Amino acid sequence: MSSSRSPFSNRRHFLRNVTAGAGALLTGTALGPALAQSGAPALITSERMRPQLPSGVMSGDITRNKAVIWSRTDRPARMVVEYANNQAFRDARTVNGPLALSSSDFTARVDLGGLPVGQTVFYRVRFQDIQNATIYSEPLSGSLPIPGGIERDITFAFSGDEAGQGWGINEAWGGYRIYETMRRFKPDFFIHSGDQIYADGVIEKEVKLDDGTLWQNLVTPAKSKVAETLDDYRGNFAYNLLDLNKRRFAAEVPFLVQWDDHEVRNNWYPGQTIGAAEKRYQQRDLSTLAAHAKRAMFEYNPYRIEPSDPERVYRMFNYGPLLEVFMLDERSYRGANSPNRQTVLNKDAAFLGASQLRWIKQALLRSRSTWKVIASDMPISIVVPDLNPDVPTGTYEAWANGDNGKPLGRELEVAELLKFIKRHNIKNVVWVTADVHYASATYYSPEKASFTDFKPFWEFVGGPLHAGTFGPGDIDRTFGPDVRYVSIPSDMKQNRPPSELLQFFGVGKIDARSKIMSVSLHNVDGKDLFKVDLHPEI
Repeated sequence: MSSSRSPFSNRRHFLRNVTAGAGALLTGTALGPALAQSGAPALITSERMRPQLPSGVMSGDITRNKAVIWSRTDRPARMVVEYANNQAFRDARTVNGPLALSSSDFTARVDLGGLPVGQTVFYRVRFQDIQNATIYSEPLSGSLPIPGGIERDITFAFSGDEAGQGWGINEAWGGYRIYETMRRFKPDFFIHSGDQIYADGVIEKEVKLDDGTLWQNLVTPAKSKVAETLDDYRGNFAYNLLDLNKRRFAAEVPFLVQWDDHEVRNNWYPGQTIGAAEKRYQQRDLSTLAAHAKRAMFEYNPYRIEPSDPERVYRMFNYGPLLEVFMLDERSYRGANSPNRQTVLNKDAAFLGASQLRWIKQALLRSRSTWKVIASDMPISIVVPDLNPDVPTGTYEAWANGDNGKPLGRELEVAELLKFIKRHNIKNVVWVTADVHYASATYYSPEKASFTDFKPFWEFVGGPLHAGTFGPGDIDRTFGPDVRYVSIPSDMKQNRPPSELLQFFGVGKIDARSKIMSVSLHNVDGKDLFKVDLHPEI
């Protein structure tokens, strides 16, 4: 890190004690009882009278001088947030937040404004018992860097796909180890590119590995069946926050979150009905399931709700003159999965939808930041067939249709956006994504494309965070992809467990002086797999 990062040097020292109390929140797991027994019996009895914070604290949706602080308690209580620009909390401000009630599964968030630009904000969250106003929870602490101010280096991480294919929290292996690895890179924020949960994936207590050993999962009732009710979906989000690594990371690194399919059900689209071949579901209307999933996702993340459009997932975040981030929603407005060969861009061919496509065009056009990062929850050229048993063969789930020719179907939206970027000479656009459960780096060049009316650009794929490893996928050549790196062998056996270390994330670093963005890909232990320096177009 360069010396321009010095205002943030106290974050790690401050957060050493964040997880000391957080570990005790895992009461009932292998970690919880041991920690709980370290106190005197009288203290334990007294502590149980306090509201508890079983899911830690999180921050997110940071832009300019604003940030959302999130937490969850275990009973009706009022959220109280104290914050300052120093770890001693001198001249701290206190915000009495909303009531956390059963109607939100006892989650709550506070949207802080007027934060000190270019500085670190330190915060503490407590909950005040509404039955006895003299009783407060123990505080949990976190910190977050506020963008802007004196130009400094920016570091961010990106990945997706968490707790999929039955690979859950294995405490003996170290839990979600990748979060601790990412934390060591000291990112200013983390882009979670979707599949935060696998609502359609059951987690069993044990999974037999190829070598005969057993993978031991932490199990909960919510993860013992597919999610159908609101409480089922809430339980899926709560499950991932049982992991100590994730809670430690979330207390230190702000989240920018989008969704993909497994937040609801594999490869879902609006208006879909689950077919008879899928036997696990009683509730077969995907719109009903999606409504439950979106509500739980909003409750369990530090989302800033847009008052004029409270259902909206796509949004943008300004990190000052070096960077803006544009988060897409490729679920809410898509047409049905199909052979993806439509010749005109209509509702059947929609992926972003007309309104969101207009929004991203205008947002990119208005941007004055050097770098524009588009966070897409699905890659552009990797072919993703829809293999659900209740859809016809030859149906596609992502942008690409696998024919390598001129843009058709959802590719028409990509072509329109890329052409707009070229026509208006919008510079330094980079795409990051996940979904396919392996990492890759691809350079798109019009010289190699069937559709040529665009400026060259890079796309980087991260993931899985903690799920089965698959791929690599076939590549559609419509937009001239030159695949520079793939993180797995072409003959790999599918659904590899986390214990094989084939879990991946990306890191972007923007140098404040040169404005060069360096993007690297890493495995679960942080090993450098690929790196490229992107020089900005001036």
